[in-house]
Amino acid sequence: MDFVASFALILPELVLTCAGLVLLLVAAWGGDKAGRPIAIAAAAALFAAGFLLVPALHTGADGPATLAFGGLMKIDTFALFAKALIYLSAIAGLMIAPAFFAGPSAGAERGMRAEYPVLILFSSVGMSIMVSASDFMTLYLGLELTSLTSYVLAAILRRDTRSGEAGLKYFVLGALASGILLYGMSLLYGFTGGTAFTAVREGLTGQMGTGALFGVIFVLSGLAFKISAVPFHMWTPDVYEGAPTPVTAFFSTAPKVAAVALTARVVFEVFGGQVAAWQQIVMFMALASIIFGALGAIGQENLKRLLAYSSINNIGFILLGLAVANADGASAMLVYLFIYVAMSIGSFAALLMLRAEDGTLYETFADIRGLSVTRPAIAWALLIFMFSLAGIPPLLGFYSKFVVFQATIEAGLVAFGAIAIAASVIGAFYYIKFVKVMFFDEPAGVVTGKSGPAHWVLLGMTALIVSPLGYLLTPSLTDLADKAAASLFLVP
Repeated sequence: MDFVASFALILPELVLTCAGLVLLLVAAWGGDKAGRPIAIAAAAALFAAGFLLVPALHTGADGPATLAFGGLMKIDTFALFAKALIYLSAIAGLMIAPAFFAGPSAGAERGMRAEYPVLILFSSVGMSIMVSASDFMTLYLGLELTSLTSYVLAAILRRDTRSGEAGLKYFVLGALASGILLYGMSLLYGFTGGTAFTAVREGLTGQMGTGALFGVIFVLSGLAFKISAVPFHMWTPDVYEGAPTPVTAFFSTAPKVAAVALTARVVFEVFGGQVAAWQQIVMFMALASIIFGALGAIGQENLKRLLAYSSINNIGFILLGLAVANADGASAMLVYLFIYVAMSIGSFAALLMLRAEDGTLYETFADIRGLSVTRPAIAWALLIFMFSLAGIPPLLGFYSKFVVFQATIEAGLVAFGAIAIAASVIGAFYYIKFVKVMFFDEPAGVVTGKSGPAHWVLLGMTALIVSPLGYLLTPSLTDLADKAAASLFLVP
């Protein structure tokens, strides 16, 4: 085992780990007064880690040279693509946090919490390990590091009842899902004799026994919880509503990317030889998530809770690409994931700009009545994001759905794709409700506060990406997604 080469492959994770440890000491000594400088340093560390990904991401990284620590990790193009999205999402989560913690919505705990950026860093390390895992032991290590930091982030407002409730619910249900996943891993180890992805794949060749099939089902069930796919979605609306809004924005992007990437790697690299054993499960979760996510959002009045159901709905479309079970489907899934991250960051940045003069945040439909009159820039940005999430052309959200449906139809899953297309129409209802309330209702006149430059920067950049100008990115994005997807299928 060449440790020098292995450490070189995980250099971004080493940068984030060292930065997290140093900033943890700074937070311990400096307290919350050092919160803002720590957040800036954490964002710089994430940017540096992302910059280290660029050369390998540009040239492509595949083959034995991508294996680290004797095959425990695989730093291929697919992992690099996912890490880039994770780091960008984490930076966005840090940029939008200071204004929230400085306002009255943070309760008695005013001011940037020093531990918040440190938790974001360690969560990013865990997610990096997740997407690079090529052994179930590595997978579980990264998953638990991500989960433990996420529980604390959800409950970071210790004196806020909703935040504490969100953290407790997330912890209890997350522990249950981790137990299910661990039990599935133990079954696979028992029936195949290995924990490495390649060893389990070889052990699952030929006729699959009942015990091994249960292992596959338990592993997929545990991973489905992490991506909030139906029927393991029950935690999502409550946690999204109760957690602080910057934390919710982070949960809807970076951990979602990591969990989807991990699920794709496990499905294709471990269960790829037994497509019949998992394809129908993924197809059911995809359709159920699309339909339930659309129907569940219709009656919601809280905007964060509505976006939680929107997240479930979008996970269904992402799983469509996974269900196709080929490189084209995986590539479409990655394209959708990139566009979804941009739409989600923009939507939550806009929500954080719905504030009063004293900084109090608003998050219901009643609060954004007539927003186009009082704050037209925010209203038009929300219109762009909602129409893009609905998949209305010519916005880039239409392209994300188009590539997924195209891969589905080309794979011969015509009925499956037709049902998904029909169900997607339902979701347009509650997205259009945003437009109706903001542009046609009498102004509520409560959103009068000013927003910081970080929010405007994120709002402008993400709105530009999902606008028709975003189609200029599609050739490069598609090429990169094709390379990343192809690396998933280079299994010896």
